[in-house]
Amino acid sequence: MMAADEPARGVSWDRVYSVAGNIVAPATALSTLLFYFGYVSTRAQYLYFGLDVDTIGLSTQSFVMRSPGPLLVPLLVLVLLVAGAIAANRWLAPRLTRRASLALAVGMGLLTAGLVLLFAYAMVGRWPYYPLVTPVLMALGGTVTAYTLGLRGSSIRLRVALWITVAAAIFWANATVAQWSGTGLAQEQAGHLEDLPRVVVDTRERLYLRSPDVTETALPVEEGQTFRYRYRGLRLLVQNGDRMFLVPCSEQVSPCPHRPGSATIVVRWNDSTRVQFVAP
Repeated sequence: MMAADEPARGVSWDRVYSVAGNIVAPATALSTLLFYFGYVSTRAQYLYFGLDVDTIGLSTQSFVMRSPGPLLVPLLVLVLLVAGAIAANRWLAPRLTRRASLALAVGMGLLTAGLVLLFAYAMVGRWPYYPLVTPVLMALGGTVTAYTLGLRGSSIRLRVALWITVAAAIFWANATVAQWSGTGLAQEQAGHLEDLPRVVVDTRERLYLRSPDVTETALPVEEGQTFRYRYRGLRLLVQNGDRMFLVPCSEQVSPCPHRPGSATIVVRWNDSTRVQFVAP
């Protein structure tokens, strides 16, 4: 009986490993995608303030947590389009079958237009909408072409290649939306810096800050007082570990917009720095 039970247990564990592998692999791929789109959005956001996101040193978890914002709208649109295509498939299939040549020509035309824009990057790459229009044309053209070829029973290898092209184009479009989302968030923050946490920094040495929005006050010299200067007019943009990234914002002006060319100040939270967070 024991010998008969052992193979059964082996088969059972094999199934467990197989199911676990099928779950872990998609989860890892999803985490990688979330990290990438969160990174793209966050990089565009802080680049607006003159910061390289790698300088901040955010963790992988931080990028993943920031990804739902830029991905929400594209994912909703994509899901609605797929649901609409599935719902319209029964009505659309017979009509496209009768007009397969026309549908194929439309799909190929859209795909060709996207490819022309792709290879004409040197000439039209500075067009603001280039990184969105190009992948959208390729995705639409590839979808119509692959679907029509499927109705005609054409080569499956050709259809797989087209669907891979569609997936790559959708990835590109989502990355563009994520970048625009980060820039838009930065512009919103830059227009209302007064909404960020107010910070007062005391230091032992003079910082020589040049921004007109930052006021420097010499602290009175008293016994036991090691801090000599106090700086007001700073807002906390982001913090990671013992480093705070501060932007100038006058306490006398509201709303307080970000000045073009204004510097982002990095202050390390240690024994030589005293920080106060002030309620609005």
